[in-house]
Amino acid sequence: MDKNTLIGMLLMAAVIFGFMYLQPKPEANKAPANKEQVDSRQAEKERDALLDSIRPDEIAGLANTIVAVGVADAEAAEGSQPAYTYNTAGVTLVNDNGTVSGTVDAMGTRIDYNAVVTSQFPDSLSLPQRQAAIASLRGAIMNAKKYQTFARHLSGADTVVTLKNDVLALNISTRGGYINRAVLLDKKYCTYFPGENGVIDTTQVEVIQPIAKDNYSFELTTNSQQRIDTRDMYFKPIVENDSTVLMQLDLGSGATWGMRYTLSGKDSYVVKLDIVQKNIDKILPPSMATTAFVWNQRLGRNERGRTFEQQNSAVYYKESGETPDDLGMKHGDKEFNQRLQWIAFKNQFFSTIVIPSEQFNTAILKQRELMDNNDPLYLKDMSARATLDYSTMTENPVSMDIYIGPNLYPLLSQVDDEISPDTDLQLTRVIPLGWALFRWINTIIIIPVFTFLSQFISNYGVIILLLTIFIKVILFPFTYKSYMSQARMRVLAPEIKEINEKYPGNENAMTRQQKTMALYSKAGASPMSGCLPLLLQMPILIAMFKFFPSCIELRGQQFLWAQDLAAPDVIFTLPFTIPMYGNHVSLFCLLMTVTNILYTRINMQNQPSQSSMPAMKWMMYLMPVMFLVFFNQYAAGLSYYYFLSLLITIVQTYIFRRCINEKKVRDRMMANAAKPRKKSGFMARLEEAQRRQQAALREQQKKGRR
Repeated sequence: MDKNTLIGMLLMAAVIFGFMYLQPKPEANKAPANKEQVDSRQAEKERDALLDSIRPDEIAGLANTIVAVGVADAEAAEGSQPAYTYNTAGVTLVNDNGTVSGTVDAMGTRIDYNAVVTSQFPDSLSLPQRQAAIASLRGAIMNAKKYQTFARHLSGADTVVTLKNDVLALNISTRGGYINRAVLLDKKYCTYFPGENGVIDTTQVEVIQPIAKDNYSFELTTNSQQRIDTRDMYFKPIVENDSTVLMQLDLGSGATWGMRYTLSGKDSYVVKLDIVQKNIDKILPPSMATTAFVWNQRLGRNERGRTFEQQNSAVYYKESGETPDDLGMKHGDKEFNQRLQWIAFKNQFFSTIVIPSEQFNTAILKQRELMDNNDPLYLKDMSARATLDYSTMTENPVSMDIYIGPNLYPLLSQVDDEISPDTDLQLTRVIPLGWALFRWINTIIIIPVFTFLSQFISNYGVIILLLTIFIKVILFPFTYKSYMSQARMRVLAPEIKEINEKYPGNENAMTRQQKTMALYSKAGASPMSGCLPLLLQMPILIAMFKFFPSCIELRGQQFLWAQDLAAPDVIFTLPFTIPMYGNHVSLFCLLMTVTNILYTRINMQNQPSQSSMPAMKWMMYLMPVMFLVFFNQYAAGLSYYYFLSLLITIVQTYIFRRCINEKKVRDRMMANAAKPRKKSGFMARLEEAQRRQQAALREQQKKGRR
């Protein structure tokens, strides 16, 4: 490439770059103008899509639908066609002589019904608002077809009506018509679990709490076979008197459906629930033979200790003709195809029991345990779905009593008699008092005595002391007999020692046993005679073990250092948790353990034959330590009772030692041994079995030598 060519190319490039530089730049508003055009076209497309949202077939017959489900204008001139208004959530539709008008909510902005139908929305309305308006109108039309005249009650004001007497306050919600809060007014029933910053919350007990989980409803079926849940309805409250309120749905054409609540008596914990209906056969099909009762409740905490309260909370039920039962401590599901007389959601000390006048036909019961780290204020989720007979032709197709109150044995027994004088509902079974024998002891002896003493003494620590003395008086003959048996065995110790020395070694074990039993027989002593009185005392000890944790009278009662006899008497909280023992120290439990060890030592001294069995000694001393671990989580009243019982037993033992002359006992036994004594059938059979066993042992030894 020569010099001229190179210069020419450079000049051409300079001209081109200069031309490009001198060209005018695009106006700044060109790009925004293009963007506005794109947005406008996009908006037109979206508007076109909205125009297709409400189809003609959706609003076809809407005027007739408004007449069917709406409310007629009460002020219409005589002889003229009244206007009908259909109000539901966010939508108001009016049929005035066949012309439909109204307003629709568009995310807080009310717009004309015709604007929604024709999609001629105001320019100021955003796309989400337009979509919301169309969704609201479509929902209103669909609900009218689905729920029929019930649809007019899908919206309203969520308020409460209060029923109250001296012991119970109920808040009944207009939304759903159910009891959404039940508070016990008796000041002795307060919550005791730690709230924020560990402060004890002493507010009144809410057996039913105003949360979404706590509700119940009835399910109805319309002529179009649509299922209606009364929880979705807004009721009109009609206060009939101081103790009765009717939550009513006006369904038009003279048809009404409602729930009447009656709280009678100044000190009644029972509220009567009646379904009240009129001309409902115009709305509900005559073929409707049952209704479902759906009940959910999240059980809240009331006590200081979560573990024991959670263990004693469960869904209870009573099958017709059977003893009441429960779903267990943790998770549980059970389906029933037979009749149930009642269903209860039971806390440790408070319950809600639903008792229909006509039994439940079928039921599905469920409970789920809630973990402390997820739900520190709640224990369990409980639910029930049960069916009841229903008729559209009667004014009161369903009636039930709802008990909302404490698990107090005398009170539940009284409620049982009042609700069902002819049939024993066994409502007291929600109080776990043990198996048949132990429950019999509690209900026949312990509870009547405890209730009697409570009428005259306000200090429950003193009542437990007197109750313990009363029980010890009843058991005195057995305690005395047990001690006398030990005394007889003890005074024979020299003779038993002589037999052991005369027949030493394992090869003479059978002979040694025969001689010992022969001595017992002649002297009139028996190793079993001391055990039998102790066994007879065991049912009472076990009955008391079941009684105290379920005794609501002890709840919140202070005694000495214990703030609550129904909870552990915590004197010190550990910075760590010991498995099974917990993270606190209970003083009454410690006193019971120390007293138990002392009693064990005294008892071992009364049985000198145990000196040759060191392993048994350690086992006996290990038991009190096990009780220390086990009882640390239990109610202070229970540990206090066992402490008193052991202490009184120790005192009795020392009194017996001072009053009983063991030398005279020995002389009398030796005199009996000198007399000819006819063997009992049992002793004869026992000696014969021993001889056979000894012969078999000798034969085995001979074979071993060969």
